[in-house]
Formats: sequence, structure tokens, C-alpha cells
Amino acid sequence: MESIEATEAERSGTLLRRAVQQRRRFMNPLPTTVGGWETMRKALPLYFINKEEKYPRTPPGPFHTDPAIYSSPPASGLRITWMGHSSTLVEIDGKRILLDPVWDQRASPFRWAGPRRFFPAPLKLDQLPKLDVVLISHDHYDHLGESTIRKLACLNTMRETEWVTSLGVGAILEEYGVKRRRITELDWTERCGDASMEIIALPSRHFSGRSLFNRCETLWSSFVLKGAGRNVYFGADSGWWSGFAEIGAEYGPFDLTMLEIGAFHELWSDIHLGPAGAVQAFEALGGNGLLMPIHWGLFDLALHGWKQPIERLCEIAAEKQIPLWIPAPGMPTEVVGRTPLSSQWWR
Repeated sequence: MESIEATEAERSGTLLRRAVQQRRRFMNPLPTTVGGWETMRKALPLYFINKEEKYPRTPPGPFHTDPAIYSSPPASGLRITWMGHSSTLVEIDGKRILLDPVWDQRASPFRWAGPRRFFPAPLKLDQLPKLDVVLISHDHYDHLGESTIRKLACLNTMRETEWVTSLGVGAILEEYGVKRRRITELDWTERCGDASMEIIALPSRHFSGRSLFNRCETLWSSFVLKGAGRNVYFGADSGWWSGFAEIGAEYGPFDLTMLEIGAFHELWSDIHLGPAGAVQAFEALGGNGLLMPIHWGLFDLALHGWKQPIERLCEIAAEKQIPLWIPAPGMPTEVVGRTPLSSQWWR
């Protein structure tokens, strides 16, 4: 997925630019290898010989969210409820934003096959507080759950909710019942909102597609959630790229930086950070605030053990003295300064 435009952007000294399409497919901000049939051929034998504990022997939890907590706003101006993987409710400066909601049993196009949840969602969809925005970073099944979207679209409490997503993903949301007038699609570097809450779409190094035959026909993005007083970076899915430094310089500093650590392997290192890559990206973004690991602990999406990403991240962060923020699933928790948090729920 190499583009001449991306290479020219690098030479001009900026990688933060609008997305480029070639032959109706979006391109990454720099040359990127996305796994195809050859990657699958190499990976398949590894699955058969793999000895890792890829699925918890003892089910984690149970985890339960008390919805009464949402009747009072966070005193700090920033409260996070991590539901597992990348699904997160962000309460920031009086606004509620639900990120990449997947309440589905499987991150898959099938109900009978595919990666299955390690634990049930801590909160039922109809128990969610009234939302200002639902944000979808890209169209992969572990970030956009069909049954979840269909249920959310039917809730009375969602009638005034805005939906924000990357270019092209709106058609999928509309198919699942979201009203078109409620959907805003953003290109990279575009923004929506106002001074009280701004959402800015930025490049990430990944890909899209809900099958092997429609890859990169919709855009994938990372996002800045900029409130009146607090600032959050949601990295969504991305491999390492030098644009992290530009993002930090232009849109930081961030109170909380949410970066993926799971589903990593050498075969697809261009499109997933892993623990070491997340630390490298956090430092490039400015190293301010707290690092929150996402994209782990709910689905078996790679060859590593299910606890390996978080255990390795803790080791690296301890060596580099990077403050981590790791809440238990479903526990609404306030972000206060650079005070670290490690629930160690996986242990």
C-alpha cells in the first residue's frame, strides 16, 4: 500500500495530511505491508504448534458497572470506563463519548465462529447513560460490532446522539440503523464539534475491510478528543510511524494516551504496535500524562498468550518509568494528574 503522495509528504516534512486514494482504495501515510494470503500461509502453521494460553483457563470477572455512578459528573473532568479491548466510555468536560463499541459475543462476521469474548460486557447497552457521541475509528469487527450498532440505534436515549467516524464507514452505520443525518465522516486532519468539545481525526497506520475482498475501501483513523480543559488521544489501531511525533507536537500534550498493545506479531508489525511499540509511540507523542493500554484482554486475535501484552507492557514501563493507567473492566475511574493506576485484574 505505497503511495507517491505519502512519500512526497515525508519529503516536505509533514505526514499529517488528508487521506489519499488510489484505485478507490485509501493509502497509509507511508509504505505499509498489510497481511494477505501470504501472511496467512506463514501464520497458519504457527497456530498449530502454539502452546500459549490464548484463552483464559478461568473466565475473568465477573465485572459489573453500577450505572448510578453516571448520575454525577467526574470531579476531575475526565472519567473512563473501559469495557474491554478498545470499547471505552469517555466522560470528558461534561461530554460522554463511546469509543468503538463492541458488545457482540464474537469479533466476527459469524455468530457461530470467530474470536469469542473472554467475559461478558460489564454493562448492558440499555444501561448506558445518555451519550453525546459514538465514535467509530474503523470498520473491523473488533471495533464495529453489528449487533451492538443495531441495538444502540434503536434506543430512545440515542435519538440525539451524534455518530462520528472515518470516511466511508457511515454507509455501514446507516445499514445497521443509524440515521444518516446523525453521522459525520471525517478525513484525516478534519474536525467536528466546538470549543467545548472537538473531535479531530488523524492518520494511523492500519487498514480496513470487513472481508478479504473490500480492504481499504473505507478509511481508518486515530482521534484527538479535546475538551475545554482535558485532552485525550485515542490511537485506535496503528503500527509504529514517525507521525506520532507530529501529532504530539501539534495536538498535545495529552492527559491520557490510549494505545493498542494486543494482536501483535512480527508478521503484521506494520499495522499493530504491541507493548514495545506503544511505549515508543507514547514517548514520541510527548510522554505527557498517562499511558492507557487498549486493544487487549477480550478477544484472541493473535498468536501470543492473552496476558502477554499487558505483562510485557508493565515490564517495559517499569524500566522506563512511564506511568500506566490500567483500570479494571467496567470500573468508572477518574484520571487525576499523572497518578498511575494498575488494577492487575488479569492476575
